[in-house]
Amino acid sequence: MTLVIGTDEAGYGPNLGPLVVAASAWRLDCAAADAEGVLERFGAGAAQAVPDATLWGDSKEIYRAGAGLAALERGVLVGLLLANHPLPADWPALAAAVGAISPRPAAHGGSTDEQWLGLDRLVLPCATTAAEVHAAAAVADGLRGARMSLAAIACCAIYPAEFNALLDRGLNKSDILSQATLALAAEVCAAAGETPALVWCDRHGGRKSYAHLVAGHFAAPLVNTLEESPTCSAYAVPSADLRIEFRVGGEARLPVALASMTAKYVRELAMSAFNGFWSARLPGLAPTAGYPVDAKRWRDAAAACIQAAGVADDELWRRS
Repeated sequence: MTLVIGTDEAGYGPNLGPLVVAASAWRLDCAAADAEGVLERFGAGAAQAVPDATLWGDSKEIYRAGAGLAALERGVLVGLLLANHPLPADWPALAAAVGAISPRPAAHGGSTDEQWLGLDRLVLPCATTAAEVHAAAAVADGLRGARMSLAAIACCAIYPAEFNALLDRGLNKSDILSQATLALAAEVCAAAGETPALVWCDRHGGRKSYAHLVAGHFAAPLVNTLEESPTCSAYAVPSADLRIEFRVGGEARLPVALASMTAKYVRELAMSAFNGFWSARLPGLAPTAGYPVDAKRWRDAAAACIQAAGVADDELWRRS
């Protein structure tokens, strides 16, 4: 048996909204050396079975702004069903299934202001239907056979106040992403129990060396560097029977693709609540995805409204 964990993020670049990191964990009845081939065959089978409704892929391909959330939502919710969670009916149920996706309490450096309260009123699914999700899950479940199962989907979100507090403690943007990713991967690994494990991560910006971070998060006395090239950084942790890779274009691998979709889905729901809060207070305010140029446009347009609401800049604007 081999455990394969894929991780990815959404919202690394924006100034508004949370940075979201997600992981998907798969149990495979094969040796670690054969894991990639087994997952590739499963992905190809799913594509053939549902040619017009791809379940899982790079979130940038599955979801495009203006195209609607349905395909992204269907893929994530199918994953939760296959991981033995009930279909979430709202944001609290989604959080119970995937983890810490809501703002942390203010005492822990997180945001508690009203701009996120719309999340608790969210009804799911919001872009597809429960019937469509269950039908797609039945197809996917029939394809996987006895050699593999989806063990878990996990997620965490870092909202602006917490992100800025981490910057103030001396971390940089890349540090925050890498530490959140490895903490989540280590948590999923520990929950799965002792088994040979592969952890596949998308590359974190320009960072090339991760050995010290791997050692810290997996409590490893020894980390062997296998490769640190422009396209891949790979490490072995003998004490945990673990190999971890940070690869450019990692979303092509199924576990990373589902993690990518989960992170994007959670972030899009959060931004929908954010935009709903502010547009209700300033009719005509165009929504934003939070990326730098448009985020500045949005902040300039909403300046008087932000001041009237009493929302502090560090609660709203993620510094980079």
